[in-house]
Amino acid sequence: MGTNYSIVPAAQIQNSIHLMRGQKVMLSADLAELYGVADKVLNQAVKRNAERFPADFMFSLTRQEVANLRSQIVTSSLGHGGRRYLPFAFTEQGVAMLASVLRSPRAVKVNIEIIRAFIHLRQLLGTHADLARKLESLEKKYDAQFKVVFEAIRQLMTEPEPPAKQIGFHVRERRAAYRVRRNGR
Repeated sequence: MGTNYSIVPAAQIQNSIHLMRGQKVMLSADLAELYGVADKVLNQAVKRNAERFPADFMFSLTRQEVANLRSQIVTSSLGHGGRRYLPFAFTEQGVAMLASVLRSPRAVKVNIEIIRAFIHLRQLLGTHADLARKLESLEKKYDAQFKVVFEAIRQLMTEPEPPAKQIGFHVRERRAAYRVRRNGR
C-alpha cells in the first residue's frame, strides 16, 4: 500500500483537469487515454450505467464548449476523427464513479491517481485562498505606506499569462539560413 509508484504522471492528470461551468472536470477522451481504453468503450460503459452518473457527476459538453476547448488546448484529443457525439465532462465524483464501471486493474490504479490529483488541486486552491485572506487582513491593519508592497504581493499571487508564441519565419533565422547556404554548410 505504501508505494510511491505512479502509473500515470501527475502532470498529465493535472493538465487534463479543466474548469467548466464552475466545476473542475475531466473529459471522456482524456480519461479514456489515461485508462488505456478507447473513448467509445468508456462512453458505452457510462451509458450502460447511466443511473450511476447524475447531472452533478457528469454532463455532455455543448458545441460552443468544445470549440472553446479547442482554442485553449492546441493538442486536444477532441479533434480526432469525425466525432458523432459531444464528449462528456466528469466531475470529481463522476471520476470516482468510473472506478465502479471500469473494473480493470489499470482503471483502479489510474482512478486512485486522479482522485489524488483532485485532492492536491483542492489543497492548493485552499492555501491560495488562505493567503489572500491573510493579505487582506494585513492590508486593513497597516496604513497606506505598505500599499505598494501589498500590490506587489498580489501581482505575484496571480498566474502570469503565458507568452504568445510567434508564428512564422523571422528575419534573424532567414539570414542565418542564407549564410549556411552561401558557405555551403
